[in-house]
Amino acid sequence: MRGVNFGGWFSQVDAIQEKDPATFLDLRTHIENFISPADFRQVKNWGFDHVRLPVDYFNVFAETDLHPVDPILDLLENAIDGLIATGLDVIFDLHKCPGHDFHAGARHAQEFFSSPIKREESKRVWKYIAERFGTRQNVALELLNEPVAEDPSAWDTVKDELSAHIRRYAPRSKLVVGSNRWNNPQQFDYLTPLSDDNVVYSFHFYSPLLFTHQYAPWLEGDVFQVRRTYPGDYTIAPGTEHRLPLEDGRWGRARMERELEAVFRFREKHQAPIACNEFGVFVGGADRASQLHWMRDFVAILDDHDIGFSYWNYKNLDFGLVSQGESAFAEYPQYKNAERVDQELVDLLRPG
Repeated sequence: MRGVNFGGWFSQVDAIQEKDPATFLDLRTHIENFISPADFRQVKNWGFDHVRLPVDYFNVFAETDLHPVDPILDLLENAIDGLIATGLDVIFDLHKCPGHDFHAGARHAQEFFSSPIKREESKRVWKYIAERFGTRQNVALELLNEPVAEDPSAWDTVKDELSAHIRRYAPRSKLVVGSNRWNNPQQFDYLTPLSDDNVVYSFHFYSPLLFTHQYAPWLEGDVFQVRRTYPGDYTIAPGTEHRLPLEDGRWGRARMERELEAVFRFREKHQAPIACNEFGVFVGGADRASQLHWMRDFVAILDDHDIGFSYWNYKNLDFGLVSQGESAFAEYPQYKNAERVDQELVDLLRPG
């Protein structure tokens, strides 16, 4: 499997608005215009076979009573049906749920893991979603994007709780379960498989953040305000601490591969399918040659180990294969064409 994320459509819309507030109208107008069937066809024509569709619950459900906002839910259904009609499978990714925000997890603990009330609210969201989309053969259901539990055993327990709930309403859907701490591959050592043979286990890969997220404006800390090339030897000041993993030392293809050893062990031990559902390098950080070198190394590792992937991200949000209507990267050379497509990166990712 090779696919792309459609982030910024039904998820992280606030980030789209913050970057270019003058051109942002409202949520519904954004959803109706940000991605279209022409984008579906382009993804299909590039040779990709699926789209991971992140959805922030508060864009589709009223935060007061968690009832669906029907016009937005209808747009979501039209999007999923349109993708399937184009020949693309869909991973429905609950990107943010009541009490859990992966981005806020970089700053503080998430209430989702300490509050049964928040988990019950999340189950209400999943009931609607599973009932609406659980009968579609081409739709997989991803429990939660990048869980950030303080104790890995907490997520291991909660993922069992959520999956059992979803199975009540979507008994035949493929489930997608990620590892703890932002789907960190090393956290697979603390993950136990579900008692279910229709599951894919997912990791994300942005390692090391010191390289892939250098100068990313949404990350706090001077440690990210350093110019770094890849491959490279990344040092940090003794005693530097951060909730995000600061993976210093020498980085190249061999180190990348070692970082996935827990994933390989999990797959071998449990004979379980795995996939990488997010990876990429912040466009506005590292030099272009280093970005492409990192990408080539990582995609080669995935190919060597027969691991499918969903690239982050198809359009905008600082990682886009396509950059349209975002002022931040208006003058970047890779987008200097009529379609504003980073064709070099597309060619690197598409099937050979």
